[in-house]
Amino acid sequence: MARKAVTLSDVASAAGVSLATASKALNGRTEVKVETRLRVVAAAREISFSHNSIARSLARGRSGTVGLLTSDLEGRFSLPVLMGAEDALGVDEITVLLCDARGDSIREQHHITTLLSRQIDGLLVVGSRTDARPSLGRKIGIPVIYVYTPSADPADLSLTPDNVEAGRIAARHLITTGRTQIAHIRGEVDNQASIDRAKGISEVLGEAGLPIVNDAGYGEWTERWGRSATSMLLDGATEIDAVLCDSDQIARGALDALRAHDRRVPEDVSLMGFDNWTVITAETRPGITSVDMNLEYMGRLAAHTLFASIEGKPVDSGIEYLPCRLVVRGSTMFDR
Repeated sequence: MARKAVTLSDVASAAGVSLATASKALNGRTEVKVETRLRVVAAAREISFSHNSIARSLARGRSGTVGLLTSDLEGRFSLPVLMGAEDALGVDEITVLLCDARGDSIREQHHITTLLSRQIDGLLVVGSRTDARPSLGRKIGIPVIYVYTPSADPADLSLTPDNVEAGRIAARHLITTGRTQIAHIRGEVDNQASIDRAKGISEVLGEAGLPIVNDAGYGEWTERWGRSATSMLLDGATEIDAVLCDSDQIARGALDALRAHDRRVPEDVSLMGFDNWTVITAETRPGITSVDMNLEYMGRLAAHTLFASIEGKPVDSGIEYLPCRLVVRGSTMFDR
């Protein structure tokens, strides 16, 4: 004989509460006392009650599914954001549909049409640069949050790193470790992250009465550029005691150049990067001090905010600049 399915009424009876209270407890409603919720959950587990999230979502007029749309699935920045978002959505029993537009606007529009046909409840749009992108507009009809790459429309909510403050953090760290002749090797000229980091660095050095000792201009996000720019710097007459690079990749190349010129790191020259790409920063000798963009946190926050919007709670609009953090390693530990 087939086993009779365990129902919510069975849970309510086992926990000694009403059917309404059992439902509220299992759905995490705040009006249920903590001890009551724990008793209901324990009863549900004891009698093997299966919490049907799909039926619960349909009863509330939702699919229990959200879209994650990225333009660069293999990118250094997209993946940590997506991992954080997926972790958070998984906790809330939300199914995630992931689409990669690969930087193609036509492919992106196709993915959006497909996701909407699946009746998703909300959408996270993730990019690989901090330069603003076009908005999907209001007609899409579901909550949308832009992550890392902000929307150009101030009516949208965008979460992105505070790269100006990241520049300030890096410059302050070098100054507090006694460095006064600081060179700055920049990334791409038209990249907003490079522009913002340069602004923060210049502000702090200006406040300390310290000029940037070089004019290397802008280059690429590559080790090759780091080696080339640092070699040109060291071949010149300018004295330096710190090199601040716009990315960890650039810093890795700068480290090669410093060694080739018999400069010890950090005894002779301190070295810093941005992004805290641990494949580079934690594997070099010495490890490279870097400013972490907190990408997984950004993804989790975006997911929680999207879920709140789906639930009908008000959310802010505009660009929210999220804090970064300093990760100190051996490339700046020496303090004269």
